[in-house]
Amino acid sequence: MRILILGGTAFVGRAVVEDALRGGADVTLFGRGRTGADLFPGVPRRIGDRDSGDYSALRDGSWDAVVDVSGYLPRQVGQAMDALGDRIGRYVFVSSHAVYVREGLRPGSDEDTPRREPIRDAVELTEDTYGPSKVACEDDVIARYGSRATFVRPGQVAGLHDPNDRLTYWVRRAARGGRIALPGRPEQPVQIIDARDLGHLIVRLIADDRPGAFNAVGPAEPTTMAGVIQTCAEAAGSQCEIVPVPAELAPPLFPLVRPESMWPTLQRSAARARAAGMPATPLAVTVADVLAWDRERGEPPLSRGFTPADEAELLGDRD
Repeated sequence: MRILILGGTAFVGRAVVEDALRGGADVTLFGRGRTGADLFPGVPRRIGDRDSGDYSALRDGSWDAVVDVSGYLPRQVGQAMDALGDRIGRYVFVSSHAVYVREGLRPGSDEDTPRREPIRDAVELTEDTYGPSKVACEDDVIARYGSRATFVRPGQVAGLHDPNDRLTYWVRRAARGGRIALPGRPEQPVQIIDARDLGHLIVRLIADDRPGAFNAVGPAEPTTMAGVIQTCAEAAGSQCEIVPVPAELAPPLFPLVRPESMWPTLQRSAARARAAGMPATPLAVTVADVLAWDRERGEPPLSRGFTPADEAELLGDRD
C-alpha cells in the first residue's frame, strides 16, 4: 500500500505515518522540510510549499492514497489535486468538527448533521472562517474524486507531540496538585481523541478503501472536565481540588474549556468511526503517556493556560 502524506512530521500527520509504517505501508512525505528532519529515516520526502503553491515535487509518482492533514483553504487543496490528478486512488481529507452547524444540536449528533455554508475566499483562518473553509475543501474533494473521497472529522485531538497543549496543560497542572483553577464548570462534557487512534483510523480507512465521512472523537467512555482533571491527578499520584473561577478571567484559548452554548458539540457520536475500526485508547493511558513524554522532554513552557504565578494570584494562594 503506497501512501502519500501531505504533512506528516508534526502531530496528527506523525501519528498517521507511525501507524502506516507499523503496518508495512510504503509512505512518502510532502512538506517544506523545515521540521522533523530527523524523523522517519529512510522515508522518501518530496519538498514543496503549500502556502506558495509549489507542488512541483509531486509531478511524478503514483499512490494508492493521499492523506491531506495540512489542507485548510480551498486553494491549497485544489492545487494539490491539480498536481496529483488521477495518479492517486483515495483522497483522505482530514477535516474538522468545525464543518458542522452549531444551532439545534443534541447529544449524539452524527455525520449527517448539516454543515455550515462554505467560504472560498478566506485570507486567514479565524473562528468564523476555519469551519466554512474546511466545508469548501470537502466539497472540492468530492467534486473531483467522488466515491474515492474520504473525510475524517476529528474533534479535539490530544496526546504525544501535541503542539497545542490541550491535554498537556491539565496533565502537568494536576501533577503539581493542590487547588486548580478551572475557568468553567466541572460538569462540562469533554471529547478528546488520542492522536494514535486517529492515525490508526485513517490508515484503516485506506486499507478498507472506505468512502464517506467519519467523526473521530473519544474517549470511549463519556467524561467531563472534572473527570479529565481527576484522571490526570491519578496518573501522577497527586491530590487536587478543583476551584471553578469566572471564565472571563482566563487567557484566550484555554485548553479544553468551552462555554455551555458549545457543549452539544462535545457530545458527538463516534459510532460510524468505531464500526470502521477506530480504536479507543482509555483516557488514563493517554494521560499517563503524555505525562511521561512531557517529563522526558523537560516540561518546556506551555502555549496555553494559566502560568503558575497567575493562577496562584487568581486563587489567592500567594505567600
